[in-house]
Amino acid sequence: MDIPKQTLGSLAMVILLFAGIILVYHWNSSFSNEFVLTVKEPLCKQSNLTTPNIEANGDGLDTALAKASMGNKTVIIAVVNKAYVDQDVESDTTMLDIFLGSFWLGEGTRSLIDHLLLVAVDQTAYDRCQFLKLNCFKLETDGVDFKGEKIYMSQDFIKMMWRRTFFLLEVLKRGYNFVFTDTDVMWLRNPFTRLSKNETEDLQISTDAYLGDPWLEKNPINTGFYFVRSNNKTISLFETWYGQKDKAIGKKEQDVLFNLIKSGIIKDLGLRVRFLNTLYFSGFCQDSKDFREVITVHANCCRSITAKEVDLKAVLRDWKQFRRLEANSTINTRWTMHNQCRQSWGRPVKVKG
Repeated sequence: MDIPKQTLGSLAMVILLFAGIILVYHWNSSFSNEFVLTVKEPLCKQSNLTTPNIEANGDGLDTALAKASMGNKTVIIAVVNKAYVDQDVESDTTMLDIFLGSFWLGEGTRSLIDHLLLVAVDQTAYDRCQFLKLNCFKLETDGVDFKGEKIYMSQDFIKMMWRRTFFLLEVLKRGYNFVFTDTDVMWLRNPFTRLSKNETEDLQISTDAYLGDPWLEKNPINTGFYFVRSNNKTISLFETWYGQKDKAIGKKEQDVLFNLIKSGIIKDLGLRVRFLNTLYFSGFCQDSKDFREVITVHANCCRSITAKEVDLKAVLRDWKQFRRLEANSTINTRWTMHNQCRQSWGRPVKVKG
């Protein structure tokens, strides 16, 4: 039986219309999925704090923390940007290379790399971290460029320090203890052999100069190296600390925390805080007096990355020379003078990155 041409035309129109509906549906679904993947949301929402808008790339913070964690939910965290990972024309190394080199040269420190989480605040730092096959997490803050070197006490330096504090608060909220370390800290021995294992001690923090008493609140703190346990008290401490950001114009986060300590926050929150002896956890402000005891060396009291790189390479040379000595040697090894860092305060700084 012949089918009229008009009927065939109508059937064709219905088929085309149906195909169009299917095409529009699939296009719509694809567009919606792509949009969801690019939306920027805060890591956490808090009603009482002003929070930066953050984009977390990679597998997510929970995944990154779990991968780097030791069995007791403890991680080592360092924050890096382009200036710390990228060589400029005149350099033969980077701060990150020197930092990682100390783990290779240190006693009992090589395996700790597995528990180090590098938090990259720009794409170059994240790419470098992935190239080195380390544990990486990318953290970005809308409207702020953290790529270049942030000179000590500049406005960008202060912003980056506060951004770091907020991120570390989020880590505590997720139930992780952590050692925070600047990348200008040389790990010459495993710090967990010297840090207190007493779980009632909430915070163990390095000092620029040790005043002889580990509980004395007048010890001048340095936030470039500390160990903090996750609990309600330390979360409250970090919330209070970060909550001072907008009131502390021209002050870095370390100064604000020190002022909180002097104002009695340790007693108010029922915290136990140990101030670390520079014999073990030392720095350029106050050298360790004993190579046989030193755990870490921090390039504090220094203004620029370039100066730190020169003087930290000297620290590693001194360490290698000490390691070559016989166990019963009576030679009194001394640290090379930190001349570049001392001079960095009295001359213009060439900014990296």
